[in-house]
Amino acid sequence: MSSKEKSLAILSYFGPLFLLAVLLAPESHFARYHANQGLALFLSEVVVGVVVAIGRHIPLFGWTFQLLEIVLVVLFFLGLAHAIREVEEPLPLIGWMQILS
Repeated sequence: MSSKEKSLAILSYFGPLFLLAVLLAPESHFARYHANQGLALFLSEVVVGVVVAIGRHIPLFGWTFQLLEIVLVVLFFLGLAHAIREVEEPLPLIGWMQILS
């Protein structure tokens, strides 16, 4: 695996930068795998952001929705570690999503 593929796989976990792996290394299975995981994480961040924004308005209970953000931070670092170690392991909870083909 080239350093370009590894770099693009790492960048895939930084929000919309997953597009770089899709556009710059379309033939790399490794980069596309991590781009898919990064896209799943990014979409999860958007959904959780909406849930947290709405949940803040629920008295005495709304703060618990912010715990979901901690889960996303853990998933981010786990995905980053997978890309750095050059392994293709799905992220817990969201890794089953196959968005990019």
